[in-house]
Amino acid sequence: MTRYSPSSTAESHEIVVLDRVTKRFPGIVANDGVDLSIRSGEVHVLLGENGAGKSTLIGMLSGLQQPDEGRILVDGQPTPITSPRHALSLGIGTVFQHMMLVPTLTVAENLLLGGPWWQRPKLHLLEERVAEITRSLNITVRLHAKVSELSLGEQQQVEILRAMVRNSRLLILDESTSMLTPQGIEELGALMRRLVERGLAIVFITHKLREAAAFGDRISVLKLGRKVGEITPARLRFLGEKAAIAEIVEMMFGKQTGDPDAKRHAGTFTRPDTAPLLRVRDLSVTSTANSPGLTSVSFDIRPGEILGIAGIDGNGQKQLAEALSGQLASSGGSVSLDGRPIDPMNVGQRRAAGLRYLTDDRLGEGTVGAFPVSINFFLKQVGEAPFWRRGLDQRGEIDRRASELVREYDVRTPSLKTPVGRLSGGNIQKVLLARELADGAKVVIFNKPTYGLDLANTLATRQRIRDSAARGLAILLISTDLEELLSMCDRIAVIASGRLVGDVRNQDDVRTTVGRMMVGVAA
Repeated sequence: MTRYSPSSTAESHEIVVLDRVTKRFPGIVANDGVDLSIRSGEVHVLLGENGAGKSTLIGMLSGLQQPDEGRILVDGQPTPITSPRHALSLGIGTVFQHMMLVPTLTVAENLLLGGPWWQRPKLHLLEERVAEITRSLNITVRLHAKVSELSLGEQQQVEILRAMVRNSRLLILDESTSMLTPQGIEELGALMRRLVERGLAIVFITHKLREAAAFGDRISVLKLGRKVGEITPARLRFLGEKAAIAEIVEMMFGKQTGDPDAKRHAGTFTRPDTAPLLRVRDLSVTSTANSPGLTSVSFDIRPGEILGIAGIDGNGQKQLAEALSGQLASSGGSVSLDGRPIDPMNVGQRRAAGLRYLTDDRLGEGTVGAFPVSINFFLKQVGEAPFWRRGLDQRGEIDRRASELVREYDVRTPSLKTPVGRLSGGNIQKVLLARELADGAKVVIFNKPTYGLDLANTLATRQRIRDSAARGLAILLISTDLEELLSMCDRIAVIASGRLVGDVRNQDDVRTTVGRMMVGVAA
């Protein structure tokens, strides 16, 4: 990842200062006496695990929430930010993790939203303003294209452009790289550099430490609602990427826990002659108005091997996972597990044969939030012995086995009776891991297994996957995070528009090859 040279801070000044800001919610202190200085001409990276208080801080800067104690100063003056509209009037623009654009409207129409209702939109003035901004930032925006026709990277540029049109001086980017290709991430980094060179201040929230070290001028770390450390521009230049990442991990966890992107045994899988556990040949799924389907997908996965599927989200990854697990009917091709065809089998039969699937939708699809933790361990075995007999649940047997899984997978829950929806995202993911990896798993499909998790749970989940491969399971790892795939996989295949467009061993030069395939450039 390109390291961008920090901007000169000689003429920078404080735009917004948080002075001992505290915010409480029932039963929790979300921010506890936080001090933060946001300066013009700087990319200020905000890091922290889930629950560290980042979202609450952003909510207060955006006018969605107000502090219970402390002050927010704008241009040196105490200024309560009372609403999102007030934040915009102060020059504070926010690009949230989930796009806030209306997909059925054009780019121009989206940019005009929120204007005075009593005035007719002045499109020619918008076009002049956009031309001025895009020219200075060296980007291209199609004003009359529908947002639904744009790539994720282009949509993000529109979000940033909307903030610029409204004369933002402080731009908050919340997890803005989560769905971008490697090229898109680099382009965003270059765009941020051009913005701060114009004197803007940027607050950049990310979970990815390499992005923090590559793009940041200043890095602040939150932990349990408190600011636990800051790396200044001068120190960041002195440290370099590896040392900066080590220092960040030290601040977040109190001790060195290892490089989260360290490679497993990339490209050195030692059993290439073993018969595949999973064999897929010409698998096809009919496309619909909302999905690309699949076209002639073929691959093998051997015992102990991790095959990664890279690609921009929405290119058939979910359809592939659901077709393999039996949730989605295929229109052609074949799938065999341990030498046995499983095409005629339903979801339950495939699961019993050893094929397991961890969905990317933990709460909506993977669990029933209102059901207790104990029952969620066995949702896919309802009616089966020994947990059910003659239609009746065997509470003692369920609780006994659930207690074992809670201990083995370190599920932090008040009790087995706690509704699973009340747990943190990391603990919900542990419930899914326990359910799918225990008792007879042979092939496991992971769909974005660490999406939305904090660093500690990301590391723990990745280690579970590595341990599963070490036990001889075959792993299909679907992820939009290229760093995750590079750190985990023996081979990486790229999916685009429902087709596998390449399959390469995970070796030293694979990053560029995979990145080029992801954006449609021949390797």
